[in-house]
Amino acid sequence: MKSILIVEDEEAISRVLSAYLKKAGFNVIRALDGQQALDSFDESHPSLILLDIMLPEIDGFELLNLIRTKSSCPVIMLTAREGIDDRLAGLNGGADDYMTKPFIPEEVVARVNAVLRRPSQWSDGKRKRHFGSLFVDYSARQIYLNGAEVNLTPRDLSLLLFLTEHPNQIYTREQLIEHVWGMDYEGSDRAVDLSIKRLRQALSHWSSKEGEIRTLRGTGYQLWTG
Repeated sequence: MKSILIVEDEEAISRVLSAYLKKAGFNVIRALDGQQALDSFDESHPSLILLDIMLPEIDGFELLNLIRTKSSCPVIMLTAREGIDDRLAGLNGGADDYMTKPFIPEEVVARVNAVLRRPSQWSDGKRKRHFGSLFVDYSARQIYLNGAEVNLTPRDLSLLLFLTEHPNQIYTREQLIEHVWGMDYEGSDRAVDLSIKRLRQALSHWSSKEGEIRTLRGTGYQLWTG
């Protein structure tokens, strides 16, 4: 039996959703705040999460980021706010769907079933990936940080995509030139240093607890992710 974690601080809404999901054949775990939800997630490993944005302790966006550092579990965001910014922040942050209150419980169940039928976005290990608040879409060649797209030059983007495909591996300048610039590149390998510098500036708001581009003196560079 698949389990659904409902993270909703309004008791009445949580009870109604729970009743409808149980009727549909799901096992249900409920959490009333962000910290309780994080503990329940680690203990129960649910098949899907219904996640309210406005939560005590840890809000929904922060909780989504924490979950995405460890799991690709499907997440449907729930909110009373209709702003497009919230919707984009949720979807770009790794949510699989988004529903605005008030909603019909039957529709929530239908959305849950629809999301669970989708193939995992991590199924090929490459198409999309999360490093905390940093979200990488390899198919679209786009990078998002805290829900906002990071604008990079084509070469800097290619370098960052390569590093995120090989986290925690160390590469010399020469290796990065070969993989990113190409064997026919005739410029200085210092171009790697300048590109790394620009990437660090572009990712300056990325938490060092989630990851960072490290320089290993005398060796090369590494995208460290803990």
